Amino acid sequence: MTLNIQQFQQLARQCLSNDDATLEIELMLCQVLNKNRIFLRTWPETLLTETQLNQLNEYLQQRQQGVPLAYLLGERAFWTLNLTVNPDVLIPRSDTECVVEKVLALGQGKQWRVVDLGTGSGAIVLSIAKEHPEWVVVATDLYPQSLAIAQQNAEKNQIPNVEFVQGSWFEPLTGLFDCIVSNPPYIIENDPHLQALSHEPQRALVAAEQGLADLRHIVQLSGRFLYDQGYLVLEHGFDQGQAVRDLLQASGFSQIMTGQDFGGNDRYTVGQYVK
Repeated sequence: MTLNIQQFQQLARQCLSNDDATLEIELMLCQVLNKNRIFLRTWPETLLTETQLNQLNEYLQQRQQGVPLAYLLGERAFWTLNLTVNPDVLIPRSDTECVVEKVLALGQGKQWRVVDLGTGSGAIVLSIAKEHPEWVVVATDLYPQSLAIAQQNAEKNQIPNVEFVQGSWFEPLTGLFDCIVSNPPYIIENDPHLQALSHEPQRALVAAEQGLADLRHIVQLSGRFLYDQGYLVLEHGFDQGQAVRDLLQASGFSQIMTGQDFGGNDRYTVGQYVK
């Protein structure tokens, strides 16, 4: 069967029923054709080769099986970056960009030393380091395969000012920091939302103690690694703001506040540590 771009788009929409189907189909075409979306709209009558159609059909089949588009294409846009992703790391969400914004706002005009705990793809730490090449920036991750993706993303986006160290949370760190930031696992075991995330690494999603185990661990140890009046910025679930504020207060933090993501949901909580 010979199809042009427009014909493929029409057929593909019958296969995908999700809200972002039109955009996803365009991104598939851009990947296979190595063209941008403007090309698709300017030259919709361009014929697709057999090889291109085979690849596109494979993408469609895997999307119907629930494989995230970012894993199929091998990349995801975040902040100003284009990040390589695979099933070893979570797919960065746009809601996490509000965490980056908060760290940048807190550190405006300052010379900071920052660490990102459990960096995954490197989305948070690389976005921060890109904006502040003069900062000293460190990223940790327990899993070497995840750390390798983050390092690859640093090279891909030409961000040399990040030190990557392997280990669990604080274990590989030395010295003190002006800001600790993390997007740790915080979803409750057996949460129904996990079904939609089945292709992503569960180790980066699920935490014990009603989703609070890793958040609690980070809060309780952060004071040892923060300068006086240093900040801790934690991403968490939409319904965990009060619990995280309580954890911070119990560990001696002040100036505690919870911020919202672009959808208006609680997404992160900040505290300042005074020694």
